[in-house]
Amino acid sequence: MPLLTSLTETVTDPGDAVRIGAVGLGREQLLAAATAVADRVAGAKAVAIEATADARTVTGIVGCLLAGVPVVPVPPDSGDTERAHILRDGGADLVLDPQTIDLGAKGTGSHPDPAPDRIALILYTSGTTGAPKGVPVTHAAIAAGLDSLAQAWDWTPDDTLVHGLPIFHVHGLVLGVLGPLRHGSRLVHTVRPKPTEYARAAVEQQGSLFFGVPTVWSRVAADLASATALRRARLLVSGSAPLPAPVFGRVEELTGHRPVERYGMTETLITVSSRADGERRPGLVGVPLSGVRTRLVDDEGCPLPHDGEAVGELQVHGPTVFGGYLGRPDANASAFTPDGWFRTGDVATIHPDGWHRIVGRASTDLIKSGGYRIGAGEIEDVLLALAGVREAAVVGVPDDDLGERIVAFVVGEGLTAQPVIDHVARQLSVHKRPREVVFLPELPRNAMGKVVKQLLG
Repeated sequence: MPLLTSLTETVTDPGDAVRIGAVGLGREQLLAAATAVADRVAGAKAVAIEATADARTVTGIVGCLLAGVPVVPVPPDSGDTERAHILRDGGADLVLDPQTIDLGAKGTGSHPDPAPDRIALILYTSGTTGAPKGVPVTHAAIAAGLDSLAQAWDWTPDDTLVHGLPIFHVHGLVLGVLGPLRHGSRLVHTVRPKPTEYARAAVEQQGSLFFGVPTVWSRVAADLASATALRRARLLVSGSAPLPAPVFGRVEELTGHRPVERYGMTETLITVSSRADGERRPGLVGVPLSGVRTRLVDDEGCPLPHDGEAVGELQVHGPTVFGGYLGRPDANASAFTPDGWFRTGDVATIHPDGWHRIVGRASTDLIKSGGYRIGAGEIEDVLLALAGVREAAVVGVPDDDLGERIVAFVVGEGLTAQPVIDHVARQLSVHKRPREVVFLPELPRNAMGKVVKQLLG
């Protein structure tokens, strides 16, 4: 079955299939213009395209997929060095400027469906531990991932998906653009993920399914009018970073919805999620999707119990997991276990009923202090529940005595360090209290709203 099933097989054209900002495209128009792009790029090794939130960009990406040509989305805010690396490493022999794409064009070529194992996208990791690594993602992996999410979220052609996320990552591109074109739901992209734009789409476009990162939902929770408008929605989905429990609670209070959380990576797509027809637990991301298996291991690779307490590295196996980094045999050797499981580099706990809590990255969110293994996320949740705290990030820094000492970086008003430390000590074990509190005007974040902890400490 072709990846973009709804686009290529839908006969009727009821209206806008895709609306990005003020520009709307029906399925017939999008297919015709994308086919013209496919005619243009057919035979290319790979095509790079600046992934701006624009109808022409989406048309260009779709055209490449129809032609079976791998797409290398380039973040529009990438610097010269990062951009040059992506273009060189991704092997693109053609750079497609969205400004040259004609939305009124009609292609004449006939392009066979790409093989399932054909590379669809070459996405790039965030590069927090070196130069960004290329992640080839196949048509089959994307199809499997989107189909499992349709099952988990009751995602149907009757939905109108609304989001304003960047379209060069899994969340905004794979889920947020290719998902509607596979499942037949309308897409309304607000260009920027502003609460007021989400509210407008809920009212004017009958938005039913909304995607956002925690920063988006935090801002929605601070905007009463916008949050109230989202009561019209069917489902709110949060991802790309843990949703703080206080934000979860405030969103539920104002919108009437308990957000669905999910977990995934560029290398694996989405692997774990709560369900539309099931419970949602603040601080937990759900259970494995169809076909996905997960396990926890300790530093030596030995299995850990799924008891909700043991903290270990999360490893995954399933149809959405990639086959290896582009041209990086060194990275591939350490990324997979001898029995073929992907080492996510994330630390987690798994409850006896299969529910997962993502503690964070092993490199920054698992703190080893005084002989204890401590998850930064647990402390961050407690900090965010303290009056006056707007944002919080916790890291471990080298310490001659403890190995690592806990440092909390806090954004807020009317706070001093000792009451913050005492608050954590009262709520959690004393050994989990911060030894130091640093107050900042804001936390450093990347394009997806994730805190860049490498810039802290």
